[in-house]
Amino acid sequence: MQAVLLYEHGPAENLQFVTDHPVPEPKAGEVRVRVVAAALNYLDVWVRNGWPGIKLHYPHILGADASGVIDALGAAVSGWQIGDRVAIDPTIEWGGRMVRELPDKKLPRFALLGEHVSGTYAEYICVPARNLLRLPEHITHAEAAAASLVFVTAWHSLITRGQLRVGESVLIVGAGGGVNTASIQIAKLAGCTVYVVGSTEEKRARAKELGADVVIPRDADGGWARVVYQLTAKRGVDVVVDNVGAASFAQSLRAAARGGRILTVGNTSGPIFEIDNRYIFGKHLTIIGSTMGPHEDYVAVMRLLFKGKLHAVIGARYPLEQVQEAHRALEEGRHFGKIVLEIAGE
Repeated sequence: MQAVLLYEHGPAENLQFVTDHPVPEPKAGEVRVRVVAAALNYLDVWVRNGWPGIKLHYPHILGADASGVIDALGAAVSGWQIGDRVAIDPTIEWGGRMVRELPDKKLPRFALLGEHVSGTYAEYICVPARNLLRLPEHITHAEAAAASLVFVTAWHSLITRGQLRVGESVLIVGAGGGVNTASIQIAKLAGCTVYVVGSTEEKRARAKELGADVVIPRDADGGWARVVYQLTAKRGVDVVVDNVGAASFAQSLRAAARGGRILTVGNTSGPIFEIDNRYIFGKHLTIIGSTMGPHEDYVAVMRLLFKGKLHAVIGARYPLEQVQEAHRALEEGRHFGKIVLEIAGE
């Protein structure tokens, strides 16, 4: 089968497209999906580059997002048939689920497709049947793949962890990334006033189209946090969504209102930085960490997509064999929204 293999950490050139990788066989409780579309996340770049302590079984296949058609059923699988159209929840293990079902068992580790186990940059993938969600005919595989990880991440951080309430103000640091495009829509759907910091005029305009009430240039004079403070009569915003990290966190603290919440959901600019603790205790701030989400959150947000209340934002499509170029485009921030890999036809 076609697949993209990683044999060692490094640049995009280390991703090797092959046509003869073995087709996996589903184990008990698993299904095999013929992947029609996969999607890139910045997580793929981090895994490709590596970090201290990461352990991959080589050759490793990247990719957390995918949608396709069931191709084979493992033993003890019920409720599914070969030919069913499905989206795949990228979170393979979520501790909370197992704690509820097996309270006498040790908490399992968190596991994600493409990071802890083989991922979606391939023609076929085997996943637990519990990770499937039936895909309506009016939703394309590209839309489902583009939405999965970023929408469950945004939903879990804003709604489940952040407890977002109608009438609150939300600042989203960054306009064009997948989590940010999802967060804009979810915050607006929740009845909030949405502020967005964007790097270019084009991205700010696209953010407005998605529902942002106010857009702010990233390079605004005096810093975008100062602009937020001015726009809110020196109050600040109730919630800040920050997946940038090192380059933005100090301004995120400044932009928050007294009693505000900072949702930290990533670190595309780096994970290590200093914090001025005076902002935290002086403004009674709460810092909330969040990543991905349990299956119930995945189902909840994807059903809103299926109903047309939320929309996947696709910035570019590449065939699987052009995965290196797709990774470079992601790293350079060329596109607004998600990058999709087209692997097979319907």
